[in-house]
Amino acid sequence: MTPLLDGVRKFQSDVFAAKKDLFTRLAHGQHPRALLITCSDSRIDPCMLTQTDPGELFILRNAGNIVPSYGSQVGGTTATIEYAVGALQVRDIIVCGHTDCGVAKAILDPALASDLPALRDWLLQVEATRRILKETCASLSGEALLTAAIQENVRVQLAHLRTHPLIAVKLRRGAVRLHGWVYSIATGDISIYDEKQEQFVDLRQVKAT
Repeated sequence: MTPLLDGVRKFQSDVFAAKKDLFTRLAHGQHPRALLITCSDSRIDPCMLTQTDPGELFILRNAGNIVPSYGSQVGGTTATIEYAVGALQVRDIIVCGHTDCGVAKAILDPALASDLPALRDWLLQVEATRRILKETCASLSGEALLTAAIQENVRVQLAHLRTHPLIAVKLRRGAVRLHGWVYSIATGDISIYDEKQEQFVDLRQVKAT
């Protein structure tokens, strides 16, 4: 714990002091520009990745950046999404997967979660991912198959988001946008899902909107 406590002390003395005006404003409310749904993996830092300050992102993290389809599981993930869209009025929702994902590996090999009953039950939320991979990626193996699993899992979560009533209404009105990302831990690259091409493309090829 010592390094963590030392870090808090440094934050209080250096970082907080330098951004005191920002934190004073945030003390009175938040107006995040996006909801970012990503994995709990310790190797991902959403604010570092997007170079954002506190208050700019509403962040939801869980094992495998999973979004249960509406009604399948009422819990913290669903409540967080509902609050972000209904109360905070975020206009952009990002599902961000990542390379070397343990949940994606468990989708491909369920035995990896055999001694983790809660995780095993959680993986029921990605059954669609497993079945799609079985039907469409039979010729793949190794890293290629893992990459396909990571990307397909992001696509499935985007589909699950569309089942949430608040999001469905706002999508129809053009009041919210959905985005799928995959982050490479090794290179820092981001691939973004292009719905028209139905494939992931490098961020550098995508025009900002």
